[in-house]
Amino acid sequence: MAQVSFDGISKVYPDGTTAVRSLSFDVDDGEFMVLVGPSGCGKTTALRMVAGLEEISSGTLRIGERVVNDMPSRDRDIAMVFQSYALYPHLSVYENIAFGLRLKKVPKDEIDRRVQEAARVLDLAPFLDRKPRALSGGQRQRVAMGRAIVRQPQAFLMDEPLSNLDAKLRVQMRAEIARLQQDLGVTTIYVTHDQVEAMTMGDRVAVMRKGALQQVASPQELYDRPVNLFVGGFIGSPSMNMLDGTIERSNGAVVARMGSQSLTLDPGLLDDRPDLAAFEGRPVVVGIRPEDLEDAAAASDVPEGRTLDGTVELREALGSEIMVHLAVDAPAATTAEVAELAEDAGVPVPAGGGPDRSATVVGRFSPRSRVKPGDATQVVVDTRTLHFFDPETGLGIY
Repeated sequence: MAQVSFDGISKVYPDGTTAVRSLSFDVDDGEFMVLVGPSGCGKTTALRMVAGLEEISSGTLRIGERVVNDMPSRDRDIAMVFQSYALYPHLSVYENIAFGLRLKKVPKDEIDRRVQEAARVLDLAPFLDRKPRALSGGQRQRVAMGRAIVRQPQAFLMDEPLSNLDAKLRVQMRAEIARLQQDLGVTTIYVTHDQVEAMTMGDRVAVMRKGALQQVASPQELYDRPVNLFVGGFIGSPSMNMLDGTIERSNGAVVARMGSQSLTLDPGLLDDRPDLAAFEGRPVVVGIRPEDLEDAAAASDVPEGRTLDGTVELREALGSEIMVHLAVDAPAATTAEVAELAEDAGVPVPAGGGPDRSATVVGRFSPRSRVKPGDATQVVVDTRTLHFFDPETGLGIY
């Protein structure tokens, strides 16, 4: 195992396109690091530079103590798992797993020992004589994992390995990969577009945008203290609701005013975010997580100044919870970051707009809620967990 160190790594193509810009962070020995971000943000290019499949334009890349910028891929002692599995269709599962070891002239007894051990760990023992076409998608992905494991590399590199699987199998496989990595303790860099995958699998997560690193932190820290608007909106499912507002004082309390709506801020929140005091009378972007909203009619306690009024547009009953889409008389945030996030989700946001533009807010309600489309309703907001961002810089206010 080894640490992987990115020190000012950039990738500029001959036409001038910058795919990765001054990427600097370390992946610790034995750590599971996830690179996440929208399509085209540079995460796969970064992974391919580690693998030696893309030339590094500038910066220094280390695997362990070795600088590997100009080292051939075969000498880097890494193993890569691709989105497409990349199995040989004419070879059996056994031969696919053993293929790399045969190329390296590993003794036959050692090959057999490693293949059998990998098959046991991955529950592939009954399928060693089968060809890939006789396997399910999940089994093929296990074979690709087995081929990586038997090489006993210093690092695993995984490029969206679950994207070809159906939803149920993805959940199962991500748990298996996380368990396997924990058992093996091999340094792993995992690329995904799916932030749920990133949050559930990674020891730490690196969020990328337009080739640049935004934040590297534990999943919980990314969720609780996003460094900027982009990270706040990208991490979380459903994504954070973003509203334009101002910070004001009213009757001795500090409130966030958004159109005709206002929320009295919890004193604990103000203690936790002392920089918010400097934004009094200034515009801010207010971020509200869907799980911090609840139907007032189903809540046991409705504190004064902690509610929003809205009209139900859509109700999605999921059994254990209800996703409720509400139209509220508050201006939706339309910064460049918010527009980019919406476009990535397939919901383009028009630029500009005025203070009368209304927002659709998504709430994660308990199944006790009886709201239905068309209802005028009141929602309770947990103002202890609100997020605030500077609309000019996009940075979180802490």
